[in-house]
Amino acid sequence: MKGPEFPHRTALFARPSARYNSCVKPTIFVVEDDPDISRLVRHHLESAGFGVKVFPSGGTVVAESERQRPALFVLDIMVPGKDGLELCRQIRQTPALAPIPVIFLTAKNSEADRILGLELGADDYIPKPFSPRELVARVKAVLRRFERPLPQTPVKIGDIEIDPGAMTLTVSGAVIPTTATEFRLLDYFVRHLGRVFTRDQLLDSVWRDTAFVTPRSVDVYVRRIREKIEPDPENPRYLRTVRGAGYRFEAPK
Repeated sequence: MKGPEFPHRTALFARPSARYNSCVKPTIFVVEDDPDISRLVRHHLESAGFGVKVFPSGGTVVAESERQRPALFVLDIMVPGKDGLELCRQIRQTPALAPIPVIFLTAKNSEADRILGLELGADDYIPKPFSPRELVARVKAVLRRFERPLPQTPVKIGDIEIDPGAMTLTVSGAVIPTTATEFRLLDYFVRHLGRVFTRDQLLDSVWRDTAFVTPRSVDVYVRRIREKIEPDPENPRYLRTVRGAGYRFEAPK
């Protein structure tokens, strides 16, 4: 992967593209303590038409997010105070913020780090050094994932009820927070009851932009959904594994 592309200092503060002048720009919250990287990220995201707010640490991010809801978070893991992993965990535990996409942008780049990030609820994970153009492409890919409208009819199966209009999951009468990706994947399973899907089919149908997502990501999200809907996630009765094929959602007998 190419290393960071640092533009000339005066270019860092170039005005965003004129095509966004007549509409409200989606705002991205960036948590990054390195000034050079934060200026680089800000420049490329603003040039792509986004509003950007940069935080050098994670301490005030949740409170600020509840006042001004961002379209997406870009989090470094190793920042002072509350690190990116803890911040992601807190975002996912805050019902008003849980559906907002999260991308990790971090020097922690092992497979174990990536899986941990996805398990905490991240929608993508970009290792440093990174290409700013790729960062912008992946931000757009994550946001595009949620542009397609969901069916509006609520569905109830067993103890599970999903309401796409309110984007809520209810299990045994309790509202369970989900990320937008988790909700879309669960909704897709529920509306295709009894059908077996391979990981690649799920990527094509739910993720839409699959250039940066691996089949292993599907496994992580299935595990997260099971933890939210199954009485015993180790012995699922709704979201079943079909060995050698993929996954199937079943109504409990």
